[in-house]
Amino acid sequence: MAESNGIREIAYVDCKGGGQIEVVNDTAYVGHTAGPEATTIIDVKDRKNPKIVKEFFCAHSNVHAHKVRVANDLMLTNYESIDYMGEPGAGFRGGLNIYDVSNPHDPKHIHFWQTAGEGVHRFTFDGRYAYISPTMEGYTGHICMIMDLAEPTHPQEVGRWHWPGQWHAGGEVPDVPEAYLRCHHPIRQGDRLYVSYWHAGWAILDISDMSNPTCIARRSWSPPYAHPAHTCLPIPFKLKGMDVMIVADEDVAKIHPAGPAFMWMIDISNEEYPMPFASFQVEGLETGVPAPPNLGCHQPVEVVRSTEIPFAWFAQGLRIVDIADPHAPKEVASYVPDAPTGKDRALANDVFQDDDGLIYLIDRERGLHILERI
Repeated sequence: MAESNGIREIAYVDCKGGGQIEVVNDTAYVGHTAGPEATTIIDVKDRKNPKIVKEFFCAHSNVHAHKVRVANDLMLTNYESIDYMGEPGAGFRGGLNIYDVSNPHDPKHIHFWQTAGEGVHRFTFDGRYAYISPTMEGYTGHICMIMDLAEPTHPQEVGRWHWPGQWHAGGEVPDVPEAYLRCHHPIRQGDRLYVSYWHAGWAILDISDMSNPTCIARRSWSPPYAHPAHTCLPIPFKLKGMDVMIVADEDVAKIHPAGPAFMWMIDISNEEYPMPFASFQVEGLETGVPAPPNLGCHQPVEVVRSTEIPFAWFAQGLRIVDIADPHAPKEVASYVPDAPTGKDRALANDVFQDDDGLIYLIDRERGLHILERI
């Protein structure tokens, strides 16, 4: 049975598992974690009776398009090979697919932006600029890039930034293992980008000149902490007089045996000297005790609507964490769905909250849950 505290499920969509869920104008978009399914579009105008209206598939085997963003009648999806899926099919090139979704039930593919290597991982999009994490010729791992989609059939790079040591074509030598060097994704607030950088850590960039992003600060905690930084989420209002950022570590790819990943509270009032000052872990998870992956933290919502932040917490399902007192984040509601058929546990992979406060939780393996607070 599902475990619920302050949350009620109002609908369920039986679809392939997803890496991202976004809802825009009564339409939900799911990017699937594993191919051949790429993107599913769901009519959620009647939230209690959602209906799948369109499905897209990957053009190659052993690749995925697990991220999707929609704004300004454009849908962007990544296209990426990934080591856990094996060798990509012949002819694969990674990048971004761009669609016209002015009619969301009948999207039109209008462009493919191609890059070298594995492709694009996660990204954000504001309707004009995309903040992406591509692999690029001459670089080790994914870097941070800003793309201008004013003309979506001819996207243009505006600027890029990389962690010191990534530009091997320029003679740079990393001072951390190469596997650490991977931009996960940037999130913009004002003229700043808040960039998670996997095991390398995270960075705050000044993009007041978008053609020349400059680093204000960067931090790393691997080692001693075993988990990669997945999301850097700036809070758009002050808490107890502080400017605050959440860093969510992902409970995968541990560099040494460790307990489940958790989330950090970072004081960014002085941007040059960001300071971790609090953290949160789900009750009952012992972070000092080695454990298998996917028990702990993964991903918060990326549009902050209040001090209550919904998180996809892998096997712990949905966790809503109130950060009103940033020194003492506390859980105020939770929902752990039933395991998908044939699986031994749920794996909450991404979460979205719409303007009405409804919460959309996508499982990594199967199923989209539409939830409300009670």
